[in-house]
Amino acid sequence: MFSLLNDCRKSNFLFLFLDERYSRWNGRSSPEVNPEELGNYFEGDIIFPNNGILPRNGIIGASSKWPHGIIPYVIDPIFSSADRRILEWAFTQYERLTCIKFVPRIQETDYVHITGDQSGCFSAVGRIGGRQQVNLQIPACVQRGTVIHELMHAVGFFHEHSRMDRDKYITIAYHNILPGREVNFERRVSDSFNVPYDYRSIMHYSENAFSKNGLPTLIAKEPGVTIGQRVHFSKKDLRKIQRMYKCKRSRSFF
Repeated sequence: MFSLLNDCRKSNFLFLFLDERYSRWNGRSSPEVNPEELGNYFEGDIIFPNNGILPRNGIIGASSKWPHGIIPYVIDPIFSSADRRILEWAFTQYERLTCIKFVPRIQETDYVHITGDQSGCFSAVGRIGGRQQVNLQIPACVQRGTVIHELMHAVGFFHEHSRMDRDKYITIAYHNILPGREVNFERRVSDSFNVPYDYRSIMHYSENAFSKNGLPTLIAKEPGVTIGQRVHFSKKDLRKIQRMYKCKRSRSFF
């Protein structure tokens, strides 16, 4: 596991292939594979602070949360005005539906720097201190659902499938996983904030994530369920954010 993490850090930012088999999200609720699942980072789109410490699914340490839910940001000039509108739309959704507020950075020490000129979609998890990068490769990662997903990492969440209780809800088809990528399917001790497992979470892998043969790597135990949507927050996503940040007032859903 740790050799993979070291390889991900040392290899700078590896090239991400987005070919016709993995068409980028275009408004469908069930893409074959989401673009952030194609990267060579941990779980596809997660980078680590220099200490390499693995956070929890829902981190609860005060030092890892953004004070008062306020996240200063800088947007790299590489983004077009159309791209910026998508980013600003995502900021608005957080502010409208949770108590998280993204604000332009003035002189804050801790902030998110949104870039788009490196390979893949990736983010650290929670506040790590100083400048922290959220990369949204242009154009594949600059999609509404993908932006919300990466920002939710920055807010403080890992992927839904890594919860300790996940085996009650999904089956991992290890025989279909790309060799060396099994680490991306490990369970971790997490704080789910007493929110039940969520097939519809915007943080859930799609069923073909890291597949070596196009067959499912994640199989839902509930018949007829679609996993891996990248349209919007689920209600349970919002509930977890609200509980993590102790939002004082309930927001309307959508």
